[in-house]
Amino acid sequence: MQKQLKQIQHSPTLNTVIMVEGTLKKAGEVITLAELKRRLPRKVMHQTLNQILDYLQWSGKIIIGMKGILWVFTERKELNSLIERGLEL
Repeated sequence: MQKQLKQIQHSPTLNTVIMVEGTLKKAGEVITLAELKRRLPRKVMHQTLNQILDYLQWSGKIIIGMKGILWVFTERKELNSLIERGLEL
């Protein structure tokens, strides 16, 4: 009976986290959770996907709003090109 009451937490693998990150980067727009699940190359358990999204939001890579999920993280190479084209004050 204790085994039934005890919840087993599934941790995502690094490959799964990278797969979700890549899908969100490629989207380039706000997408819903259902749309994200459809766009993923392979199925991911709902709880596992929620853990990944929590981590990505905590690390500042995504924003989760009322309309969906948006990738906001700017990689350093993109930031460098923006800095080179910008004006120094």
